[in-house]
Amino acid sequence: MIVVTGAAGQLGRLTVEALLELGVPASEVVAAVRSPEKAADLAGRGVQVREADYDRPGTLAAAFEGARRVLLVSGSEVGRRVPQHRAVVDAAKAAGAELLAYTSVLHADTTTVPVAPEHRETEEYLRGSGLPHCLLRNGWYTENYEQAARQGLEAGVIAGAAGDGRIASASRADYAEAAAAVLAAEDASAHAGAVYELSGDTAWTMADFAATLTDLTGTEVVYRDLSADGYVKALTGAGLPEGTAHFLADTDASIATGHLADTPGDLSRLIGRPTTPLRDVLAPVVRS
Repeated sequence: MIVVTGAAGQLGRLTVEALLELGVPASEVVAAVRSPEKAADLAGRGVQVREADYDRPGTLAAAFEGARRVLLVSGSEVGRRVPQHRAVVDAAKAAGAELLAYTSVLHADTTTVPVAPEHRETEEYLRGSGLPHCLLRNGWYTENYEQAARQGLEAGVIAGAAGDGRIASASRADYAEAAAAVLAAEDASAHAGAVYELSGDTAWTMADFAATLTDLTGTEVVYRDLSADGYVKALTGAGLPEGTAHFLADTDASIATGHLADTPGDLSRLIGRPTTPLRDVLAPVVRS
């Protein structure tokens, strides 16, 4: 049995889809979700849908019954992820899983991106758990910039503090296919202990992003680089909470210093094809 947590979310759902595309029988896939009604369509296709709430560890034992392999999709609630992840790791170990794959962040052990500390702590807990595991250290999703694309087309300007830093993003579907490839492998031990640094094949700057939007639409969009303080002021002036503004500015600071630029090729090797180019992800966004 392959258990995918967070299967009603974007990455988890795409991973379930990718497993089915690889030929894994639907009856051997468990969509572990907080609200089963949100995965009714998957149940209709024969996928087992089970309740699994990271904040209610009591739900996890039943959700993981019979689990051979588990995908732990990292939680979305910053500040609460570590206890949530520990509960999943403990439940997977108790179920006797032969492999747990965890969606961490690119170069979690060295990066300065603000989301990294909770990922590092989860990785440390996994290493001490004795549970066979593999780390899927996902880089940035290109879809993270969909809103920036729409706002840029409306205003003609995209502001940020990333400088000339490069972003080796890939599509969410690319990362989902990589997770599915690991989970569906004939021999789980082939991935136990592996650390995959997952990112797109090509890294781009925010100026490249603006130029791609211009080329796709014929509407001129430019990138305006600001200081970190200037970016925070611009974001709070637009109505964002100060904490969120600092988070975004700190993320751009990490980008400016190259912490999301690495292109080791692990992702394309796992999925057996080139990663999805920036242009291909943005094209349907700008048409919508």
